[in-house]
Amino acid sequence: MNKLIGKLKSTGTLSKSEFIELIGCDKKTAEKLRKTAEAIRDEYYGHGIFIRGLIEFSNYCRQDCLYCGIRRSNKDCSRYRLTEDEILSCCKEGYALGFRTFVLQGGEDPYFNDDRMSAIIDMIKSEFPDCALTLSLGEKSYDSYKRFFDAGADRYLLRHETANAAHYARLHPASQTFENRKNCLYDLKKIGYQVGCGFMVGSPYQTAETLADDLLFISELKPQMVGIGPFIHHSETPFRDFPDGTLEQTLLLLSIIRIMLPAVLLPATTALATIHPKGRELGILAGANVVMPNLSPLGVRKNYQLYDNKVCTGDESAQCRLCLEKRMEAIGFHIVTGRGDPRQTPNNTKE
Repeated sequence: MNKLIGKLKSTGTLSKSEFIELIGCDKKTAEKLRKTAEAIRDEYYGHGIFIRGLIEFSNYCRQDCLYCGIRRSNKDCSRYRLTEDEILSCCKEGYALGFRTFVLQGGEDPYFNDDRMSAIIDMIKSEFPDCALTLSLGEKSYDSYKRFFDAGADRYLLRHETANAAHYARLHPASQTFENRKNCLYDLKKIGYQVGCGFMVGSPYQTAETLADDLLFISELKPQMVGIGPFIHHSETPFRDFPDGTLEQTLLLLSIIRIMLPAVLLPATTALATIHPKGRELGILAGANVVMPNLSPLGVRKNYQLYDNKVCTGDESAQCRLCLEKRMEAIGFHIVTGRGDPRQTPNNTKE
């Protein structure tokens, strides 16, 4: 296993069979991976943790992904859309709290067409020119992505969910394909976005082989951001009775991804915090370097339920920001204000 870790560190990738072997490693090897990932993250970013202000602005969605609580077929979902003024108000509150990246996340809501989204992007970037703006709006055309980029968007998060086409087909209706998802990610790279992909750990029908395909795809795409978190079921989806993903496997994969992509922006996700009270902290210790507090209005947070029992649906933004700061300090880290762009080389002046 030491040879595999060394090869991964030196080349950034492994063969599929080698990834499968590493995914099935014992606890001793998992700890070696964690320590290696931690050292690499410290080399690039020190003990500074970037914060992103998450604004969940719409839970309407045209898609029908089998695992998602805001899927089109969920008739029990209380739908909402934020107005432009409400979105800008979230940004103003976040800016006052020190956030310099805003993440606009929503379902694939046809109401927010290219004209509306471009106007919102321009409004935010005009008001906060020193901030980065990340979009997470799902699958769009090349022209739509280009228009958003030209309006001022900097980053785009689009989880690939699984890089195995057969597995993808078991998680989505026939109208959605991995080929299209992959093409979207390459379109985003071509346009010039900082690109984020990612997947659920422990999703239904996932195997070590499909996870190896995910890692091979990530090593090929070379995204600037990777978002992974445990699968957590939602009671109003076809996957309501499937077991959730595990903390241990999620942490293992965080470490592997950090070793593969030393400069990657790697969040300790809300899903990780949902399955374990110290999930965010453990994610940071496994190699993550980003946390994403929620800036959405309190009245709608409980309605953006991709999965059951989501944490942080009630705290005020200021309380959540302070809470995260204290929790990071308790494990020897500190919150960093600023855009938090990815490093190109190791950092000689650590955050």
